[in-house]
Amino acid sequence: MSARAESAGRTGERILDAMLARFAGSPYERIRLDDVAADAEVTVQTVIRRFGGKSGLMVAVVERELARIVEAREVAGQAPPASVLAALVQHYERSGALILKMYSEVSLVPGLPEIAARGRAYHVDWCRRVFADRLPRDEQLRQRRLAQVVAVCDATTWRILREDGALTPPEVELALAELLDPVLDPLA
Repeated sequence: MSARAESAGRTGERILDAMLARFAGSPYERIRLDDVAADAEVTVQTVIRRFGGKSGLMVAVVERELARIVEAREVAGQAPPASVLAALVQHYERSGALILKMYSEVSLVPGLPEIAARGRAYHVDWCRRVFADRLPRDEQLRQRRLAQVVAVCDATTWRILREDGALTPPEVELALAELLDPVLDPLA
């Protein structure tokens, strides 16, 4: 890769990071490209040229973050069963609030509903794969149990336990295990 391409890549990452930081602290509709550009130390024209405007930039941020989430979740899903929930809670400690914020503002940005749908489908598939050996064989029961696993492992459940329940991360991990235990078949 040439020095010019590396510099352009770093500039793009700075812009994405600046937008993510703004989104973490402000509603989408209040984010101004002038502020994002200033935070990234570029011009507004550079942001527009690279991402096509505010909605294109937001879509690029969510695409990047979804890729990062998938990577982290795949690693977590390969852990021994006892460690999967610890890794999931750690993941939500890092990204849970932003995931939930994005879902709450998804309708404000063209292109985000499709990415959110992909994220939800990924979560269901991840739960299916990670807990495959502990789901019942009967297809109707398996489908219901998978839906329960998906709900228990959702960021919303994490938020309820963490914020509303005022539980610590280890307590959230234990609570999730207690919620999953009656749903899943015992380990062989």
